[in-house]
Amino acid sequence: MFNNNKKTLFSGIQPSGIITLGNYIGALKNFVDLQNDYNCIFSVVDLHAITIRQNPKDLFENSLKLTAMYLACGIDVNKCILFIQSHVPAHSELAWILNTFCYIGELSRMTQFKEKSKKNDGNINVGLMAYPVLQAADILLYKSDVVPIGADQKQHLELSRNLAVRFNGIYGDTFVVPEPIIPKSGAKIMSLTEPEKKMSKSDENEFSYISLIDDADTIIKKFRRSVTDSDNKIIFSKDKPGVSNLLTIYSACKKITVKNAEKEFENSNYGMLKSAVAQSVIEKLAPIQSEYKKLLNDERYLQKILSDSKEKANLLAKKTLDEVSKKIGFVRFEKP
Repeated sequence: MFNNNKKTLFSGIQPSGIITLGNYIGALKNFVDLQNDYNCIFSVVDLHAITIRQNPKDLFENSLKLTAMYLACGIDVNKCILFIQSHVPAHSELAWILNTFCYIGELSRMTQFKEKSKKNDGNINVGLMAYPVLQAADILLYKSDVVPIGADQKQHLELSRNLAVRFNGIYGDTFVVPEPIIPKSGAKIMSLTEPEKKMSKSDENEFSYISLIDDADTIIKKFRRSVTDSDNKIIFSKDKPGVSNLLTIYSACKKITVKNAEKEFENSNYGMLKSAVAQSVIEKLAPIQSEYKKLLNDERYLQKILSDSKEKANLLAKKTLDEVSKKIGFVRFEKP
């Protein structure tokens, strides 16, 4: 199904509950555009999710919900592969192999490991530390040329690149060394209540984020309470993180530049800005929410998509894993 003249792209999102506006603008929205230019492989990365203890029922439901949200946002399974990570055992197998090429010092320096350890001090497990290696396996397994990432994910992609170069240096050309794609704008949507922090679904304050399934009244309420500042000037500036965040969201939803958004609001006050941003988000999410509800009511359709994609992903993954296994000396026999 893939075009040999196109580069391969891999990305995954954890099915750990709420999908935020930040996930949409920073990732899902871009995926829809990228699927026309690349051979795209998208995954519901449930193996990553279990580094933090999950309720089994919730994990099952969230995995289907995330699949539905991918599709509702515009991911086309006739152009892409969309699968659940645990459906392809090669991810875990390659991660184990790559563990033997990764150094403890590399993992202990990971910023996200330090942050997640603080939040989960009662369950600092090996998986929490080693999940960047699994992330590397996700990427390298499909010989991905590019990976769309946020500015805060550079460190993890750098590890993937280092492991690819390290393995290739010992066993010869095997893995493609992936390059990052960082969107020029909208890559990082910030919290509505603490605009110095990234918008996060794990934030305890529900007013800090917009969920993709929030209704119109909730969206309006959350934007009304969003943090700005005291001078009432609507400009994009480092000194005005709250206002800048609102302009970024508005420009992404309206598909205009931040400069044009600034011009649009040059004679407005913060109340008018918040109201307009809320309305732009409501309009953007309405068709997505409608399609999402339809898909969730058709579990058989979701299962068929995931089953078909599982086969496609397994074929690609097995090819790479067999190549790696032979190179390191595992016994593999060709079928007669």
